[in-house]
Amino acid sequence: MTELDGLGQAQMVRDRQVSASELLEAAVSRAEKAQKSINCFAALFPDLAREQIARGLSEGPYTGVPFVTKDLAVGVKGAPLTGGSRAYRNVVSTDDTTLVKRYREAGLVFFGSTTTPEFGLTLTTESTLYGQTRNPWDRTRIAGGSSGGAAAAVASGVLPVAQASDGGGSIRIPAACCGVFGLKPSRGRIPMGPSRTEGWNGLSTVHVVSRTVRDSAALLDLTHGAETGSRYLATPPARPYLSELDRDPKRLRIALWRTAPNGTKPDADAAAGLEATAKLLESLGHVIVEAGPMLNGEALGKAGLFTISANIAAQLDEHGAARGRPVTDDEIEPVTAGMVRLGRTVPMVELAKANNVFITAAIQYEHFLDAGDFDLTLSPTLHRAPDLLGTMALTADTQKMGEAIAGFAPHCAVFNHMGAPAMSVPLHWTAPTATAPAGLPIGMMFGARYGQEGLLLALAGQLERAAPWAHRKPPEWVG
Repeated sequence: MTELDGLGQAQMVRDRQVSASELLEAAVSRAEKAQKSINCFAALFPDLAREQIARGLSEGPYTGVPFVTKDLAVGVKGAPLTGGSRAYRNVVSTDDTTLVKRYREAGLVFFGSTTTPEFGLTLTTESTLYGQTRNPWDRTRIAGGSSGGAAAAVASGVLPVAQASDGGGSIRIPAACCGVFGLKPSRGRIPMGPSRTEGWNGLSTVHVVSRTVRDSAALLDLTHGAETGSRYLATPPARPYLSELDRDPKRLRIALWRTAPNGTKPDADAAAGLEATAKLLESLGHVIVEAGPMLNGEALGKAGLFTISANIAAQLDEHGAARGRPVTDDEIEPVTAGMVRLGRTVPMVELAKANNVFITAAIQYEHFLDAGDFDLTLSPTLHRAPDLLGTMALTADTQKMGEAIAGFAPHCAVFNHMGAPAMSVPLHWTAPTATAPAGLPIGMMFGARYGQEGLLLALAGQLERAAPWAHRKPPEWVG
């Protein structure tokens, strides 16, 4: 059963080869096993799932398939929603968010939530509240952040697809760390309501991590579109995303973008993956040209920090007001507390300047694509193999943490700044080591113009056929 993706499991339910209840109980058993080994769940609530099945499931492409959400901003009615923070320890969602309602209409069954660092603020999934989420390829290393729990659960075989979110690489980085597929959609593609329609002033978006490309495409079809109060809407696709996998893309001209906007270059492992990916693409008939846009990495980094810090400060101020007492530093992680202090002092003009920096980057990126007649860009998702646990935690030394983050996945956040789509494809593993006998995954990232998820998915489908990855299983496999 664990060899099947979500659509495959749903087909078995339709064919009456297995029931939704049987799928659920098997998934819960695997989740409990994975939790002991890699600590990827913030909460398991199988009773809510059993009640959902007993009430009757919606008829959709995923009817009866077990599913989990990330413990950050996406609420399931009656389930905990802590954002990985002690300040939200006792918060329970009073209703489904818009995305969850769309997932329910597709027939998915909700039985748990996956771990996240506090408020999704770093590239590793570690928190004082829930501890360290470990990489199923090497338990001493990070699963990535901030959707590390989701990626680890999928990679270890608990389930084939899980909800995730991405405000600076948080879908793509964990996907790359754990050897699964992750697509960050365009800004305005997926609903984030009902109480808000964007996160971090538009930097953050939501979707899934998955073992197969078709689950990502199918769930994009089932969830995209306007919601109440949407201020902008990504260009509707010309045809269903799932249908993009039926054919190879046209011959593409792809810019191999090696050096990140902050000047960081990939290490030997990531560079080897980049070269192998370029050769694979050329063997498929695509044209690879080494080139990259000239973006102001320092300005982008500052703009991102100011924007996120101001948003976190506002969020905690609102949470304190709602509960009747302010959030104190001893309820949040040390790095979070520092960001809150910064956020409360950022001059209003700096947020306007930050938005202007993001707009400029989006314009420059598309001018670069146009000038070189490029369809896509290619970069390593990670500039080195997944780090050891602790180096980028929100309790780490601030200077050392900042240095580690700056060189780890420096191409990722720019696509959040621009609002453009990007995907991490599991195309490279490092050489085996004593602690990682199967090697460590390093995903390869493709970026596109705003609204062009269809082109990314078409290429992903071709790459999946040419260099399949779903058969690769980590040492911590529970399927």
